Amino acid sequence: MRFIDLFAGLGGFHIALERLGHECVFASEKKEYLAKLYEENFNIGVNRDITKVDIPNIPEFDILCAGFPCQPFSKAGDQMGLDDEKNGNLFDKLVEIIDYHKPEYFILENVRNLKSHDDFNTWKYIKDKLENKLGYIIDDKILSPHNYGIPQHRERIFIIGSRTNLQHFNWPEPSESTDSILNFLDVNPSDATKLEDEKISVIKLWQEFIDKIPLEDSLPGFPIWSMEFGATYPFEYEIPFRTSSIALGKSKGKFGVPLKGMTREEKFNNLPNYAKKNQLHKKTGKPIPFPNWKKHYIRSNRAFYEKYKAELHPIVKKINELGVSSWQKFEWNVQGGERDLSKYIIQFRGSGVRVKKTDFFPSLVTVSTQIPIISWEYRYITPTEGARIQSLNGIKLPENLGSCFGALGNAVNAHVVELIARELIVAEDIHIDIVPNNNINKEEIISI
Repeated sequence: MRFIDLFAGLGGFHIALERLGHECVFASEKKEYLAKLYEENFNIGVNRDITKVDIPNIPEFDILCAGFPCQPFSKAGDQMGLDDEKNGNLFDKLVEIIDYHKPEYFILENVRNLKSHDDFNTWKYIKDKLENKLGYIIDDKILSPHNYGIPQHRERIFIIGSRTNLQHFNWPEPSESTDSILNFLDVNPSDATKLEDEKISVIKLWQEFIDKIPLEDSLPGFPIWSMEFGATYPFEYEIPFRTSSIALGKSKGKFGVPLKGMTREEKFNNLPNYAKKNQLHKKTGKPIPFPNWKKHYIRSNRAFYEKYKAELHPIVKKINELGVSSWQKFEWNVQGGERDLSKYIIQFRGSGVRVKKTDFFPSLVTVSTQIPIISWEYRYITPTEGARIQSLNGIKLPENLGSCFGALGNAVNAHVVELIARELIVAEDIHIDIVPNNNINKEEIISI
């Protein structure tokens, strides 16, 4: 069959469908460096602006594939959804293309948050367009590569549609086992980017920190926010922004700094960044209190420090001197594991220094500063390893490291798409309604 690949990126959809014998007849990708790479990798010209394409000029096709931009719906973005001026209306462009060409199938991919975005109103809009305006039978499911043998947690929503029916379709069954992460890694690859000395020092400092907690006690399951150690600023009933300067002056800011005698501006400069916000309700205009999860983290961190103050005080002084606030946070996602940071995968994230087990890769994201770190070799994973994780083996990748991992973070996992397409796409002129009368099973139809 013939397919088109929209918002093509590195070409995960292309790889998956080409493996199944289908032919790409049109591709579109806005970013210049990705469009050039796509042309090199797949030997096909690439449209640069799908919003300006003359829809009748798109070649006839049977399958539409699109990982339409996820930023409007991602929790990591502004979540403007369909109102996003830059990318929100691109779904409607997909609708126009499907409406005109009426392909037999489509496969769409986006972030997990798409379905619950805007209290499910975004999903209602999308579902209504696909089912009622276009007349397609659709189904959706959240899948991750780790469900299918690839050691990466990366949940994405897949939406499939058929112009006739989906009676033949079943979502691919999960694998019984997951491959070892070591099979996706090289040993001390020569092209690996070494971890910066400054970050190595941060890891060693947090190692010193966890070594001080008695072995008979568990390490916290909540994120460690060290700036709460010694802090007493009020937060339970009103946000600090709404607290009087006198009341703030009676308390202590981050790392226990007394706020007495400071100007109001100085007091706020000595609060953690997450405590400075003055969030107002859109309708009432009243200040929004801290959410319960944030209150829980603040309470838990203050109590944790009070319990281990004697052991931790000298190390906390060093943490206070770190130049980046996110380095002052620590997430131990290895409950029950050996307390040796050199045995895990580490990420420097905005939420803190995150430690993960080696049974799964963390989800590759578009932020180049969050490239997973192989701690036992003090290096970042390489682009080649990242491509393996995304089932994009063998293609040419962007030379710039940040651009490369940005593209890998946006890419669709080709293996997951291949499994879905194998179940969805049957031979061009054969419809499943003949199966009950002819006792032909699905595997026989696919092989015809």
